[in-house]
Amino acid sequence: MSTVSPAKSAVEKRTNARYWIVVMLFIVTSFNYGDRATLSIAGTSMARDIGLDPIGMGYIFSAFSWAYVIGQIPGGWLLDRFGSKRVYFCSIFIWSLFTLLQGFVDVFDGFGIVIALFTLRFLVGLAEAPSFPGNSRIVAAWFPAQERGTAVAIFNSAQYFATVIFAPIMGWLTSAVGWAHVFWFMGGLGIILSFVWLKVIHDPNDHPGVNKAELEYIEQGGALINMDKKKEERKVGWDEKMFQIRQLISSRMMLGIYLGQYCVNALTYFFITWFPLYLVNERGMSILKAGFVASIPAVCGFIGGVLGGVISDMLMRKTGSLNIARKTPIVVGMLMSISMVVCIYVDTEWVVVFFMALAFLGKGIGALGWAVMADTAPKEISGLSGGLFNMFGNASGIVTPIAIGYIIATTGSYNGALVYVGIHAFVAAFSFLFITGDIKRFELKPMHKDPL
Repeated sequence: MSTVSPAKSAVEKRTNARYWIVVMLFIVTSFNYGDRATLSIAGTSMARDIGLDPIGMGYIFSAFSWAYVIGQIPGGWLLDRFGSKRVYFCSIFIWSLFTLLQGFVDVFDGFGIVIALFTLRFLVGLAEAPSFPGNSRIVAAWFPAQERGTAVAIFNSAQYFATVIFAPIMGWLTSAVGWAHVFWFMGGLGIILSFVWLKVIHDPNDHPGVNKAELEYIEQGGALINMDKKKEERKVGWDEKMFQIRQLISSRMMLGIYLGQYCVNALTYFFITWFPLYLVNERGMSILKAGFVASIPAVCGFIGGVLGGVISDMLMRKTGSLNIARKTPIVVGMLMSISMVVCIYVDTEWVVVFFMALAFLGKGIGALGWAVMADTAPKEISGLSGGLFNMFGNASGIVTPIAIGYIIATTGSYNGALVYVGIHAFVAAFSFLFITGDIKRFELKPMHKDPL
């Protein structure tokens, strides 16, 4: 970090290095979701080749989330222990490698393909576990409270951008040269991206492009700029860690946030797993067409994602209330998402796309869970707290694909799946509105030990 005199700092123009940080988070998160969606695009062709029914496909879809959930607390601990930059680099490199290897599962025969695919999807989930807690930590370190909603919305909206960009490409690859090339393409680019990450990402105090004016601005706004600074601290034992975790899961505010995120993620996992198959199997589209059509609602989701963050920060500046700023877009967005249920009653293709696009738009506007987490996570255990939040949220990634698989297999229709997801949107709005209570930074209580 360059040293700048106070006199010069008072008149110098503030740098904006934090904007480039969030751009990198956006790019990495786009690949993160692109790698998660590979199976949904290549899934129809793969299922035909290896003979998977909807229930079997549901379990394969869920493999990622089993590991993703299991890895959240260890991933959060690693982030707090070794810092965001190093842990995230390893995460990107490893998940991209396992994505690439999925293109070779056909070297096995019969059930061996299923085992190999489930295992590799499991390992991708495990490697991606630190990603969103890492995003949250980096935003908490780089952005003041009045900009945090927009920053989170930008990286969170990458899930829709990933569909816009990668779904047509992956659909074309599957149609033109075969499903294996989807995994080779995404995995190879991800490995390259991991080394770009090392060049771009720095802690606020170490960034070569930040000046003192920017550092003072973000710190005064509540950014935790010294989060990863090495300092002498007493070691925290596992019993104290568990005491901290118990405090989080016994808090009404945190439980409301966890339940809300679980329900929001039910929408996310429907869109990145079963939605392209819904277009193919229920609406009769080709794989290639489904890849392009899926990008239309995703564009709306991307717009909604950015819009939700902008609205949230605007409300924060006008009212100074985190409750109004965060809850308003979440509740409105989730109620908009319920509109997907209308698709049960219409047959016209463009009308189906319209209501799915409206649901995507609402889901994007309401996807502010990570902004709420950055607002509430205890500063001592930001990574661990984010990991716990993501563990609860992504438990939905285990349940939702399997539940929808059973619904489709039992009813022979996707109608029950749309109702299932719509109900989750309603519960998400209810949870943030009535259960969470006041949104504020969670203060940990010290653990008192009995004197010897």
